[in-house]
Amino acid sequence: MMPVQTLSLPQVTAPDRLRSTPLLDEQEYIALNTLRLAAMGCRAAARTDLFEACALLCVDGEDARRTYVDTFVKCLPEAMPRRIKWFRPGTAEVSFDEAWVMRCLSCVSAQDYDSLGFLLRSQIDPARRRYIGFLLGRISEQFPKY
Repeated sequence: MMPVQTLSLPQVTAPDRLRSTPLLDEQEYIALNTLRLAAMGCRAAARTDLFEACALLCVDGEDARRTYVDTFVKCLPEAMPRRIKWFRPGTAEVSFDEAWVMRCLSCVSAQDYDSLGFLLRSQIDPARRRYIGFLLGRISEQFPKY
């Protein structure tokens, strides 16, 4: 029997410019940190029924951003099949759930409703998709560039 030889392969690493590229731009991190802050505040708060919350929301002006973000963060656990992972504000790492939310907001901003529909179908209970989509749309309107 002949001995098996293996080829030595050079170690390949990504160039520095690719390894240090942030996943999100500055405006996206602002939006993400706003959601993270709301998630921290909502941990101790009572859960909100998604249907009632969307029916009661008709806010404009200064309180709109906070109201839509808080409602979204409070109601999202009811619409998803598993627990949502939010990191602390300022954390560079992005969880799968945070990336999913940011991608949804990006689709709303780009008016890419086919991709948004796919993302909602992949994670959100069918009866709640419309309401989560509504909240995502209102949140997207609250941030300058998205």
